[in-house]
Amino acid sequence: MTARLPRTDARDNRARILDAARTAFGTDGLDVPIREIARRAEVGPATVYRHFPTKRTLVTEAFTDQARAWRSVLAEGLADADPWRGFRVAVEKLCSLQVRDHAFIAAVKSAYPHALDFAAMRASSLAAAAELIRRAKATGHLRPDVVVTDLILMIMAGSGIEAHSPAARTAAARRFATHVISAFQARA
Repeated sequence: MTARLPRTDARDNRARILDAARTAFGTDGLDVPIREIARRAEVGPATVYRHFPTKRTLVTEAFTDQARAWRSVLAEGLADADPWRGFRVAVEKLCSLQVRDHAFIAAVKSAYPHALDFAAMRASSLAAAAELIRRAKATGHLRPDVVVTDLILMIMAGSGIEAHSPAARTAAARRFATHVISAFQARA
């Protein structure tokens, strides 16, 4: 027996709920009520609960793509045959993701009790970042005193990037990444 695909209107409602949730979480934090997310998605609260039985489920679904993107950036950096290039590319991409994913970063840092298991995701990401740093240091291009906490500080600082348009935020993130890489680079 094959599984039935949801109706088009149900798929549209689900997508609108997720978009509204991401926006609401980004502007109002993770404690925004389901009723407010439903209002922004132009559906009733019952429709939200039909798609996402718990707030934990909604938070998890809202940030699944971002979690994959952040993990993918770290994995790409580790897969690069040149560890220094892998480190630089990871920093550049993490800075770019940061300006787009403010709500995701807030969710990861939050102790919100209904959020997905950010602790496990954070632990695996920190382990990947530590390995990325270890490998880049071994090339002699990365300063020997750089630690994972420095990348966390970079991400926190990047959350302060503001600009009048998405393109300007992206350009500012690239400039910020250039400065960060320069600061992390070993000097002869």
